[in-house]
Amino acid sequence: MANVVIIGIAGEKDLWIADLDAGTVTKSPAPSAGALQVANDLRNTGITVTKGVNLAVRATSAASVSGGYMDG
Repeated sequence: MANVVIIGIAGEKDLWIADLDAGTVTKSPAPSAGALQVANDLRNTGITVTKGVNLAVRATSAASVSGGYMDG
């Protein structure tokens, strides 16, 4: 089973699909039907939607994460 994460960034209309097994991230248009559309509509109203993810942090760059930004 693939490890895939759907990411929505505040202020951006489109979603991102991160395939963790393949090591890829691709932009995806907002869904037009189904449960993902409902979740996307909720996030666009300011609600945070999570399922199966226990840590998500927006950083300004990858360097800030690997450079100790996230270290306590």
